Amino acid sequence: MAVIELQEVSKLYGFGDATTLALDEVDLHIETGEFVAIMGPSGSGKTTLLNIIGLLDKPTHGEYVLDTRYVSRLRSGQQARARRDKIGFVFQSANLLPRLNVLENVALPLAYKGTLPVRRLKLASDMLERVGLRDKEYFYPKHLSGGQIQRVAIARALINNPTIIIADEPTGNLDSGNSKIVMELLSEIHRSGNTVVMVTHNPELTRYANRLLYMHDGTIVGDEKTKLGEVAKGIKNVYFTDESSVEEHLAHGVATIMREVPPKELSSKKPKLPKAQTKKPRTRKRSYKRSKK
Repeated sequence: MAVIELQEVSKLYGFGDATTLALDEVDLHIETGEFVAIMGPSGSGKTTLLNIIGLLDKPTHGEYVLDTRYVSRLRSGQQARARRDKIGFVFQSANLLPRLNVLENVALPLAYKGTLPVRRLKLASDMLERVGLRDKEYFYPKHLSGGQIQRVAIARALINNPTIIIADEPTGNLDSGNSKIVMELLSEIHRSGNTVVMVTHNPELTRYANRLLYMHDGTIVGDEKTKLGEVAKGIKNVYFTDESSVEEHLAHGVATIMREVPPKELSSKKPKLPKAQTKKPRTRKRSYKRSKK
């Protein structure tokens, strides 16, 4: 059963001559329990698509069906509750509140839900145990590494037991080691039965997904089922449209640089510096004419 369904969804920003088409009649069905990765160049509409799926934005045209309910028929309060209870967000920037410690940051969504303080702190502590940060409960965000901050953000996203996790470049600010930890957590969430929708620029991260979407100019130009643990085969077909290999493209790029840049600029020899002037600059003597009396 489709938990997310977009029917000819378009999104326009601006008006008149300044109108920008961010999404162009997108049709999309995401089944319960899928891990969907979305790739595409900057400006292709990936983040706009996530914002609409996450109820952070509304489509200009078309319909969005979330868990069999038409979003356009929900009142603002109902949409807010659906966003709070069904969807968890993990962004590139964790946006933790600096004046709250780790435990309080994770427990914050439960406060909006009306959970009693003792209960929400207990649940937050258990969630931090799940992401391996229970010993950091009383640390403040400024005392954590980038990877630890992102794991706190994942704990916060999971605290309301959402069925959908939306991740927008969750490893964009992390090194390879911390990126693997974060992706393993998302993979564990997926294996627990959650639906995960993730935007990434890193083809290696498609190993964790079982479906890959390619976007370009506001439309979905490719939709590929993938095997867990394998990089999607269609990546080369999208980013390299002819039959030549990636290595040939790189070699062609180097050859172009060699042709365009003068040999002197490519030389590794140090340029000769001009000799310092040893002669003193000449001073111009002024001549004074005596005036005739």
